[in-house]
Amino acid sequence: MGIFSITVIFIISWWLIFFVTLPWGIHVPEKQEPGHATSAPAKPHLLIKAVVTTVISGSITGAIVWAAENDLFSFREMVQ
Repeated sequence: MGIFSITVIFIISWWLIFFVTLPWGIHVPEKQEPGHATSAPAKPHLLIKAVVTTVISGSITGAIVWAAENDLFSFREMVQ
């Protein structure tokens, strides 16, 4: 598996996991400030979510690379 394939797998898994983690721990304030959306969170904790996302997607990428290197599956077509 090349570095390009590994990078693509990491980026795709990172964005998927990031969108999954975005709603975690969101609290909407009772009183909104003027000009803010009524659904805007008080503290979104984006840095924590980005770190958690990086760890999870790194683990997923590592598992996929390990599985591909150990021939559990292949991205290439079977040639006879």
